[in-house]
Amino acid sequence: MTANDIDVAPDVDREQGVPTVTVTVVYHSVHGHTRVLAEHLADGARLVPGAQVHLVEIRPEDVVAGRWHDAQVLALLDRSDAIVLGCPTLMGSVSAVFKAFLEAAFTPFTTQAWKDKLAGGFTMSASQSGDKLMVLEQLAVFAAQLGMQWIGVGDMPGNNWSGGTREDVNRLGSWLGLMSQSHADQGPEQAGSRGDRITAERYGERIARLTQRWVNAVPYATPRMTEHEARALSASLREQDGEPAALTGA
Repeated sequence: MTANDIDVAPDVDREQGVPTVTVTVVYHSVHGHTRVLAEHLADGARLVPGAQVHLVEIRPEDVVAGRWHDAQVLALLDRSDAIVLGCPTLMGSVSAVFKAFLEAAFTPFTTQAWKDKLAGGFTMSASQSGDKLMVLEQLAVFAAQLGMQWIGVGDMPGNNWSGGTREDVNRLGSWLGLMSQSHADQGPEQAGSRGDRITAERYGERIARLTQRWVNAVPYATPRMTEHEARALSASLREQDGEPAALTGA
């Protein structure tokens, strides 16, 4: 869903008969790599019954004289139960376009309109580190200033032992938010790694399930894994030909 295609989520999912929550993934992407990450995160959130998921891109053309504005997007965020923020890491910081969007949230800041909404964040860079933690910290501080409740990644680290690979779940070992890395000479069709994309789906599912718990008191059993079980999960995913149809232990 783009900023020009926003609808109103119903209070009850008619097909599944469960209360709904609205999860909005709002992101900026320069070359399309971060967009791929946002799409997989949204796909994971859609696995949760009752989750109405919106995917909104922050576009450069909506920034005029350094100020971003889109009343339709702000209205959607006002009625969202969870907002997931994402952008590329550029020169160790959030992208300029996304920073303009964050600054436009001054109005909900002054009215505490987003207080106690759930929040999460993700970022992408070409370098293995690229100072991505700086971006996640910026996004988490932004959410804190808005009075939001931050959700981190719940997976054990991958690719931190001799049997690990680039395809592992949470292979960059990030917990404040989701980190992904794409090679600078490859296009968005090869964005991140398969492990990064699966981690994005698991993170999206985690956020949506916790939102259902937070908003509608839907029962939630906390999934836990030992390090051995996490390594076995990554190994089993590497053996599959395609993306998993359903995720567990988010």
